[in-house]
Amino acid sequence: MSSSAMPASGPDPAGGISAGPRDRRPLALLLTANVVSVAGNMLTLVAVPWFVLATTGSPARAGLVAFASTVPVVLAALLGGPLIDRLGYTVTSVVSDTVCALATVAVPVLHATGHLTYGLLLVLVAVSGLFHSPGETAREVLMPRLAARAGTTVARASSGYEGATRGARMLGAPLAGVLIAGIGAANVLLLDAGTFAVSALLIGLGVHERTRGAVRGERSGSARGGRGGKLAAYRAELAEGYRYLLRARLLFAVVAMVMVTNALDQAWSAVLLPVDAREHLGGSVGVGLVSGVFACSALAGSLLFGVVGHRFSQRALYIGGFLVCGFPRTAVAALLPGLAPLLVVCALCGLGAGVLNPIIGTEMVRLIPERLRSRVFGAVTSGVLVAVPLGGLLGGYVVQYAGLRTGMLAVSALYLLATLSPLVLPAFRAWDAAGAEAAAEAQEQVGAEV
Repeated sequence: MSSSAMPASGPDPAGGISAGPRDRRPLALLLTANVVSVAGNMLTLVAVPWFVLATTGSPARAGLVAFASTVPVVLAALLGGPLIDRLGYTVTSVVSDTVCALATVAVPVLHATGHLTYGLLLVLVAVSGLFHSPGETAREVLMPRLAARAGTTVARASSGYEGATRGARMLGAPLAGVLIAGIGAANVLLLDAGTFAVSALLIGLGVHERTRGAVRGERSGSARGGRGGKLAAYRAELAEGYRYLLRARLLFAVVAMVMVTNALDQAWSAVLLPVDAREHLGGSVGVGLVSGVFACSALAGSLLFGVVGHRFSQRALYIGGFLVCGFPRTAVAALLPGLAPLLVVCALCGLGAGVLNPIIGTEMVRLIPERLRSRVFGAVTSGVLVAVPLGGLLGGYVVQYAGLRTGMLAVSALYLLATLSPLVLPAFRAWDAAGAEAAAEAQEQVGAEV
């Protein structure tokens, strides 16, 4: 999606390029920190389910760990938007990574000393999940600002941001599989803790906010009312983000669709793929290969979108991307067990997945005014994640009691239904023709109610 007019304090109407002096270093550091953090997340994504399966042998318990790790993510996204405004984006990102590093390193340390219980593992993954979402949201809000300072468009920066993320996943997943086979899942988590620490250092030392005057003014105005006034202002700011999301019908429709597909993706990554790897793919290396091939192909899709994506209907690319990336993966895994067929289909699925986040990220910047971004981005994040805990939990219990093949076929059917929804939902028809008008209308309605 193309970017459109933004407020005067942010990117210019031509597509996000600032008229001031260019400084590409902060954007480069943000991208680097994101690569390091995402690579570490891939280690965790592979290592934690494998650790639970290896120590308990229970898909249901693996699903419960996935549930415990994602419920706090949703809660943080639900409530964190105004808090991110108050702390600042750099501070939020650094604090988030620091706490995640401490919670992650505690797992292997406690395991080595014999003090790690299953209940304590649930607590530690929950703490990491609680702090992960605000940091991710803060970096997403920083990206268009740093793109303007670097003298590039939001669409290109979004594509680069997503491309860097895909590249980290491409490298992180196979590395995780090999490392788990070589040194064990618990020790891999030590490396993940290190990546969080490196990300915190990069953001803290090299990325500083310039345009926070409006936010500070809002804070000082709300602070005069004392504790009650601050709480009321916090609730008002929180509600403003969700109200904007509900009014922007296209954005809300995208969030609802991604909410469903994210839940299904969680069932796949947290339960279905690890169990399939244990039974049919040759162990943890199989998980790494499948995830790495998917991420490598997604990187190619993201880069390809950055070059030629603007020439096509964004709605058509969005639907096509989901159609390619979703249901074929679990369908092939269910009907053709084995590593080779799954690697082939994941190479195709990744191409479709690669175009989705740049499209959605660019559309969010286009539809959301800068002063509301942290609040609306938080609302969007909570919306797309709200069903993720259920995906992992239900996936675990379905596999435990109905079998792996049944679980994969169920996920495949639901994914296909979600993919076809933009063909019938009226909100998606405004994508190419009237998206900007819908955004303007939503902004006017929000302003009238504040």
